[in-house]
Amino acid sequence: MRIAVPNKGRLHEPTIDLLERAGLHLENGADRKLYADTVDPDVTVLFARAADIPEYVADGAADMGITGYDQVREARVDDVEELLDLEFGRCRLVLAAPEDGDIDGVEELASKTVATEFPNITRDFFAETGVEPDVVEVSGATELTPHVEMADAIVDITSTGTTLKMNRLAVVEEVLASSVRLFAREDVLDQPKVGEVRTALSSVKHADGKRYLMMNVPESQLDDVREVLPGLGGPTIMDIANGGEKMAVHAVVNERDVFETITEVKKAGASGILVTEIERLVE
Repeated sequence: MRIAVPNKGRLHEPTIDLLERAGLHLENGADRKLYADTVDPDVTVLFARAADIPEYVADGAADMGITGYDQVREARVDDVEELLDLEFGRCRLVLAAPEDGDIDGVEELASKTVATEFPNITRDFFAETGVEPDVVEVSGATELTPHVEMADAIVDITSTGTTLKMNRLAVVEEVLASSVRLFAREDVLDQPKVGEVRTALSSVKHADGKRYLMMNVPESQLDDVREVLPGLGGPTIMDIANGGEKMAVHAVVNERDVFETITEVKKAGASGILVTEIERLVE
């Protein structure tokens, strides 16, 4: 099973970190190599440009891919299916125009020029609106094109909006919301290894923002503790060897609830409270 991942850029490190946390540790994957083995002998990682990964998967060079949703949409590949939103690398493709100009609506771009590095997404967007501008593909410095009279507006990626503001551009409308996704070719979806990879990556995402609480609770006060534990599916309660009348209570809680939960379970009679991080959580 070959998984194509970004070879550099802002998506590379988070993707490698996710694979490592999921247990797919890379081996022999030195810089500048095109591929790396993993601890699973049936899984190999291929390094490619983020924009090329959808084609790698569609053409059979890889079976699965990890890249931005915007790249998948722009590639217009057939026979691939999204398996999981990995929830990082969030960004937006937006339609923007000079803030001191007279364009403040999509309809005002009819017969005008729009510059972008994402011509397919841009044409699809305007086709849905019924407006027909001239879409010009550029390979970089998209934000400058309205100021050198190459375009009336642009469609470009933004995360915080800072670059647009620096270039005196204002958002007219959002074109596409994107994040990093796991996807696979349709003809491999039934292979067990695809399901295993999806489950491994999903388990890391499910564990994000969760903490594991363990505590000792007098048997007579179990009901009080149950009432304040916002556990995942309810707390687990076990006998303690030589614990007398105390029981061990374990629960998964949201990280943001830990402080309040500890306070409440202590009031309810819990002691010996331990909080640990969760690496993976398989649901």
